[in-house]
Amino acid sequence: MKSCVILIGVFLALTGCLNKTSKQPISVVQSGVNILKGETHFKNLRQLTFGGENAEAYFSYNANKLIFQSTRNDMECDAIFTMNADGSDVKMVSSGKGSTTCSFIAPDSKSIIYASTHLEGEECPPKADMSQGYVWALYKSYDIFKANIDGTNITRLTETPGYDAEAVYSPKGDKIIFTSVRTGDLELFLMDPDGSNIEQVTDIPGYDGGAFFSLDGEWICWRASRPQGEELEDYKNLLKAGLIRPSKLEIFVMNLKELNPIQLTNNGAANFGPYFHPDSKKVIFASNMDDPEKRNFDLYMVDIKTRKIERLTYNPTFDGFPMFSHDGKKLVFASNRNNSQQGETNIFIADWID
Repeated sequence: MKSCVILIGVFLALTGCLNKTSKQPISVVQSGVNILKGETHFKNLRQLTFGGENAEAYFSYNANKLIFQSTRNDMECDAIFTMNADGSDVKMVSSGKGSTTCSFIAPDSKSIIYASTHLEGEECPPKADMSQGYVWALYKSYDIFKANIDGTNITRLTETPGYDAEAVYSPKGDKIIFTSVRTGDLELFLMDPDGSNIEQVTDIPGYDGGAFFSLDGEWICWRASRPQGEELEDYKNLLKAGLIRPSKLEIFVMNLKELNPIQLTNNGAANFGPYFHPDSKKVIFASNMDDPEKRNFDLYMVDIKTRKIERLTYNPTFDGFPMFSHDGKKLVFASNRNNSQQGETNIFIADWID
């Protein structure tokens, strides 16, 4: 399953796409799941999806609903779905055409945004050429779209040639942040909810993406590569071919008024999926930093002031894409734990104990 530049196993490379027709989504029934030793921040862990490849589940502002992407049943790649926070009422809300990824619900719960390639064609785009190692395809046909909460009334927000994706709303609803290659590099940009008033906010060579806002909308956290020397040349050559090698990513934060990037991790691992704790003093993220083979990802939290990192999960496979509810009482994330068969990735939700 692909979607928003990340990995499960060696790396959950995410992009999605759906056949013209598909069966009904897999039904979900809330189920209790064992909490592993060391996972002291979790209570009442429940599994919300059962089967297929499900990831990037993000809360609505009131935490009553989740939006996520999934490859399930006869689908060949990801489509966008919503469900209630208890796993009920699963509905596909993307168009059912092309590749889709990186979805989010507006703070007023009246609209959604996601990236899609459907304007170029109804089929899945070709997979990345792995002859150059583990790489991820930056489909130039990805644009960002807005729709009603039920998926109707699709409106195109970006029209610049090249990759536009990884978009999320500010909690205030006044801005959307997204990743684009429009300047020749993968940078972060802000725009108004209607796609106007685009402003570039990063400008250092390397990939910048997967950004999220702090609860007050004044800060962002994101993942970035900062290649040097031969790695920079490799990055540039791959980018020209519409590819990226996402094996080394660090976590950053930045105040949107000062635009001064602050690096929180420096371990040379694949750190991704950052999200602010509601107190805005810490950032939760996923990383393979503790696996010598770099295959297993767990959740961690870093203190912005001290840079101290706390490990949160101890699952021997994959945990990633964490998001807190705005009141800090719930955490949702994707995981390979409790699988019925190899290759499944499901959505889990837990009560959060600080």
